[in-house]
Amino acid sequence: MIRISRKQLQRRQAKFLISVFALIGMVWSIYGLSSSTVSWNRITPSAESAVLPYKNEATPSKVSQRYKIVIDAGHGGKDPGAEGVSGNREQAYTLELSMKVVDLLQKEPMFEAYMTRTDNTFVGLEDRAQIANDLDADAFVSIHGNTYTDPDVSGTETYYYADESLPFAREVHEQLAETTGFKDRGVKKEGWKVLTNSNNLAVLLEVGFLTNRSDETNMLSDMHQNRTAGAIVKGIKKYFVDRED
Repeated sequence: MIRISRKQLQRRQAKFLISVFALIGMVWSIYGLSSSTVSWNRITPSAESAVLPYKNEATPSKVSQRYKIVIDAGHGGKDPGAEGVSGNREQAYTLELSMKVVDLLQKEPMFEAYMTRTDNTFVGLEDRAQIANDLDADAFVSIHGNTYTDPDVSGTETYYYADESLPFAREVHEQLAETTGFKDRGVKKEGWKVLTNSNNLAVLLEVGFLTNRSDETNMLSDMHQNRTAGAIVKGIKKYFVDRED
């Protein structure tokens, strides 16, 4: 029988404990690095999501193609836009309506929805169009509330610039004008900067006149905004579905 002295036993125990602590240290180091990486990936947005957080990531279902739609909430930040009869500003109205439009677009597998702004911040006119250009978007829709010195002036109108955008403008306007219930002021060609700088289908919607008491009352109504958003999405969808046929 081999006898082990107390000192030998103590040395073996010490080596064993050192090995255990070393192993624990390695495991902890690996775990800590992994946890740090996962945490960073989770809380740090990509450049795209930081600027355009409303991209629709829904899995397409039975669609031949997905279309990128950029929704532009007019004005914002240092550019509040028109002042309505009630004192409310255009920048708040356009953002509320734009978010409703994007929410509906996100439910459609055929679309990827983006926004040029998601809060009360200023985005330059060139930058708005450039966002859509950089995305190679299929359509750019800028949403506004109109203004005029005569408070009796009312109605819905849609603007385009490039001739290729005219059919798209007509489709969206038809749905929008019918749903708002306001006077139909038609589809018009105009060189607004967000339209002239766009490389894609681009329209600017003047939903109604915030300086007209009746128009504004309806426009600020949540129910009216929901219907208006539905009409805009219906027009967008109808254009692209008809184009596929």
